[in-house]
Amino acid sequence: MLLIINDSNNAYYNLAAEEYLIDNFDEDIVMLWRNDNTVVVGKNQNTIEEIDSRYVEEHGVSVVRRLTGGGAVFHDMGNVNYTVIQSYQEGLFSNYAYFTETVRDFLQGLGVNATLSGRNDLMINGKKFSGNAQCVRKGRMMHHGTLMFSSDVKDISGALTPNQKKTESKGVKSVQSHVTNISSHMEQPADMDTEQFMQRLYDYYLRHYPEAVSYELSQSDKSAIQKLADEKYATWEWNYGASPAFAVSVSRKYDFGLVDVRLNVKRGRIEDVRIFGDYFGIRSISEIEKLLAGTEYRADAIKQALTGIVLDDYISGMTVQELADLLSRTV
Repeated sequence: MLLIINDSNNAYYNLAAEEYLIDNFDEDIVMLWRNDNTVVVGKNQNTIEEIDSRYVEEHGVSVVRRLTGGGAVFHDMGNVNYTVIQSYQEGLFSNYAYFTETVRDFLQGLGVNATLSGRNDLMINGKKFSGNAQCVRKGRMMHHGTLMFSSDVKDISGALTPNQKKTESKGVKSVQSHVTNISSHMEQPADMDTEQFMQRLYDYYLRHYPEAVSYELSQSDKSAIQKLADEKYATWEWNYGASPAFAVSVSRKYDFGLVDVRLNVKRGRIEDVRIFGDYFGIRSISEIEKLLAGTEYRADAIKQALTGIVLDDYISGMTVQELADLLSRTV
């Protein structure tokens, strides 16, 4: 077994590292790592539905899609992630008790009674501190999970609370639950920080598995991971474009009138849009609707598509920024 502490805090690099290790190593692997402020969405989720777009933008939160299913989670530097990779064996997929046993034993040694609850969560006194997910790829299996040690709960709430709009999606929506930090339940030592916690967990794996050896990512490993991060995990196409098809119905009352928007989004692009309302305009709104077809479903792309358009001719009193925010549900 190879034990890795990945010291990168870049979410795109770290998610790429998981895929790289699955595809290029035959050994069993345990990797510990942390992301700076990041929302990580499940493989089958609609990214737009899972985040507060305005909060994410204003607070510089990264958004990245992972290889595994399940719901969206928030990572910060107070959270430690663990990844276990091994050969796939019949009966291991969805066996969360098996993959979380080492973590639960480790926490027991710190005076923390962690229990597996429901499908894939670890809880302390009925509050969640760890979400876990799995995938099988090329004969290999990956299990990974979060370990909230001292995360900022208000950031979790802010980033993972999308605006309440009328949205129907074929994706899997996250279920929000009460959360807690491991540090709040420890007996000793009370002054342990997140880095020390991660090192203690690493040492526990090293002691618990006699065959385990420390492994440091080589420069060749790091270069390949960075290439995968740049070409896949940091791209809009992967993080937003891979979302399932969904429909949006959103309206807002402005001083100049009501604007009611209905649109369909497929693979992260506006497939078709209709704009209704009691507003006034001298030109047909159908020209705007046709112009927006095929545009990426994000405010800046919508603004770019409307460059040079005098929107006041179509919806008297409305700015391009206002329409872009309404269409992308950032209002």
